[in-house]
Amino acid sequence: MSTTADDQIGRARVTDTPELEKFYSELEDMDAGALWTVANEIEPWYPQPKSVPMHWSYEALRPKLLEAAKLVTGDDAGRRVILLANKGRRDVSAAAGLLYTGLQIMNPGESMSAHRHAASALRFVLEGEGAWTIVEGDRLKVGPRDFAITPRGTWHEHGNDSETSHVIWQDGLDIPLINALDANFYAVHPELHQVPGRVLNTTLLRHGAGILKPVGYDWNKKYSPLLAFPWEKTYEALLNLAKVSDGSPYDGIIMEYVNPVTGGSVMPTMGAHMQLLQAGQGTLSHRHTGNVVYNVAKGKGHSIINGQRFDWKEKDVFVVPSWAWHEHHNDDANDDACLFSFNDFPAMKSLDLWVEEAYDANGGTQYLDF
Repeated sequence: MSTTADDQIGRARVTDTPELEKFYSELEDMDAGALWTVANEIEPWYPQPKSVPMHWSYEALRPKLLEAAKLVTGDDAGRRVILLANKGRRDVSAAAGLLYTGLQIMNPGESMSAHRHAASALRFVLEGEGAWTIVEGDRLKVGPRDFAITPRGTWHEHGNDSETSHVIWQDGLDIPLINALDANFYAVHPELHQVPGRVLNTTLLRHGAGILKPVGYDWNKKYSPLLAFPWEKTYEALLNLAKVSDGSPYDGIIMEYVNPVTGGSVMPTMGAHMQLLQAGQGTLSHRHTGNVVYNVAKGKGHSIINGQRFDWKEKDVFVVPSWAWHEHHNDDANDDACLFSFNDFPAMKSLDLWVEEAYDANGGTQYLDF
């Protein structure tokens, strides 16, 4: 007998009878129920995510973003975003698990009003040179492939200083998680806009040295005091690590964006990584609890997720649901590829739910489902 069969002692295996069906109906009228009728569903042998592996083409979505920029004003939309909904999680507007993502577009010279919410947020810039965000009064100027965070409860607003080009970035939030916990709040800034500080990118100047920490600056909040992470420093760090390490067999050269004070994740519920795949490199397959949303920062390639092949190129988005086998392949034999990703690992690990497993068949790579 299989160890994961439901017709064994220790699992619910009650056979329905007319008497039991009458009993269940009477319980339902009392807003109650018999645990054994749902036990195997709510206590699965292993994770049974509703989310499915998915891929969104930026090339296909970009014209719709430009169309949205003409159809809806920023003031009316609040934020002009096309959300990416997983086929299995449309009920909560999630991209994977309880993580939300969407692509936001801002017209030249446009700015959005300031607000705050209980959900944590992050941005990964895809195109445009005029992007800025103000978080708790710190005005951050960001460009393509830059990463920025908007921690929970912080006042923030966005805009585009360019007079000629759009700004498009990827949003990532834990909105579905916060809503599932019935803990969300939202507020519009009483003045609609913040008064920014005198110096741009204050947190980057104070905390962005990497190998040095400012003395005498206390920080006791649960999120990172560093709010912006430039692409140039990130890519340089990946290249430097590649000189001295082969990286992970499952993720290549991978590095985490961290809180410079604690070395932990940038926010309590969401973490983020950037990984580099060497020219022509393919990784081994593994799976873990926790959901991951990817954006292709550089290059082209494909990933195999639960036996399905997804081809990707720069600015595409794809997701790996919890407990899904996955591996990544750089299809360019002459140049590296980089994948930005954000995840719910900090929440998983805080709850002591992190589990990871290597694929041990076929030399560590998956068979494709055709």
